[in-house]
Amino acid sequence: MCRNRGGKQPVVHHPIALSLFSGAGGMDLGVFQAGFDILASIDIDRYCCETLREWVNHKHRHTQVIEADIRAIDPADLMDNLGLQSGELDLLFGGPPCQAFSQIGKRASLNDERGMLLFEMVRFAEVFRPQAILIEQVKGLLSAPDSKGKPGGVFHQLLRELERLGYALKWQIVNAADFGVPQLRQRIFIVGLLVPKEFHFPSPTHVKASHATGLFPLPAYKTVGDALQEIGTPPVQNGVPSEGNHIDITPQGDRRRIQGVPEGSHLAAQHHLPAEQRRNLSKKDTTKFRRLSREEPALTLRCGEIFFHPIEDRYLTPYEYMRLHGYPNEYILKGPIRGRSGTARYIDQHRQVANSVPPPVAKILAQSLLRTLECQKSLNIRQASLNSQMDNSLRGRFPPMKLAPLTVRRAFRI
Repeated sequence: MCRNRGGKQPVVHHPIALSLFSGAGGMDLGVFQAGFDILASIDIDRYCCETLREWVNHKHRHTQVIEADIRAIDPADLMDNLGLQSGELDLLFGGPPCQAFSQIGKRASLNDERGMLLFEMVRFAEVFRPQAILIEQVKGLLSAPDSKGKPGGVFHQLLRELERLGYALKWQIVNAADFGVPQLRQRIFIVGLLVPKEFHFPSPTHVKASHATGLFPLPAYKTVGDALQEIGTPPVQNGVPSEGNHIDITPQGDRRRIQGVPEGSHLAAQHHLPAEQRRNLSKKDTTKFRRLSREEPALTLRCGEIFFHPIEDRYLTPYEYMRLHGYPNEYILKGPIRGRSGTARYIDQHRQVANSVPPPVAKILAQSLLRTLECQKSLNIRQASLNSQMDNSLRGRFPPMKLAPLTVRRAFRI
C-alpha cells in the first residue's frame, strides 16, 4: 500500500496475475484471496467458464474470462490486450490437464496431446517473463516417461525449459489436509522465481489427529463430519434442471446398491451382501460405491466416481463436494449435474470440483509467493536508496575538478 501526501486516500497497488487452465476457479480463488489481482482466466470448457464468470460478477471484478483453446492464443497479443510489457506480470499460474500423467489413467504422457499442454506454461512464461510461476500437477508427473521412454523425463524436461528462461525452481508434494482442507489430496506444486529470490514452501497448519499432541499442538485434520455439519438433506432432482448445487441426482439403482455398506467402507468389501448387489466389483474397486467416514478426511475427490454420503443412501452433492474441497459457501457452480453412469459433453459440476485445486492450498502458497516478491521489492528499493545516498555523498566529498584546457602540439619527424 502506498500513501499519497497531502491527506489523500491511500492508493493500493495489488500484484497482478494471469491464470491458465483455470477450470472451476479453485486456484484462481486462492490466488485472489492471497491478494493478487487476476487480469485474465483462460479455459476451454464452456461450463467452467460460466462458473468463472459467475464468480467474477459476484465479486465485481474486472477479470477477463477467456473461453478458448490455449494453443490458439498468442501470448504476445494477450499481453498487449492486457496492457502489459514483458516482465510486468507478477505471477503466472495454472494446473494443466493431468489425465496424461495420472496413475489412474492410461498414462500416455506426451503421446497424449493433453500431456503437451503442460509446456504451454513455458510458452507463456517466455513472453510474459513473470516474476513468479506456480504450477500444479498430479504426482504421476514425477515418473511420467518422455518421448524416449525415460521415467521422469517429462518432469525434468519441464524444469530444464523453465531454468533456460532464468527461473530458480523448487517443487514439493503438498497434502491438502495439511492446510485445513477436509480431504487427503496430494499434488505436486512447482514454483519458479527469477533469481536471486528465495522461496520456502509453507509449513503445515494441521496434522493427523494422532499427532495433535504436545504442549503446543497443531489442530487435527478437518474431517468429513466437520465439513458436512449443518447441511440439510438435498431435494431430489427427478430429471428437472436446477440452478442449485445441493441437488440429489442419485439413480434408484445406485441407492439400492449402497444399502448395507457401512460408513467409511465400500461395496466390494461387503461379502455378506447378495452377489447381484455387488455384481462384477473386484477387491481393487475400493473407490466405487464408497461411503465416506465422518471421522476422517475425505479420500481424494476423483472424476471417475462420486462418493456416497456417510449415512444417507445417496451421492454427495456438488455443494458437499465444494465443502470437502475448501470452497466458500457463496461459491456457485454452473453446468449440468450427472450420475455415475451419465455423460456430459462439457465438465459437469462434480468433476469441476474434483479437477480443481483446493482454494485454501492455492491461497497459502500464493501468500508465501507474495511475501517473497514483496521482500525482494523492498530489498531493491533499499539498495537503490543506498546507491543514491552513496552517489550524493561522494559528490559532496569530491567536488568536480576544473581542468585546464589541453594544448595540442603538432608532432614533427626528425
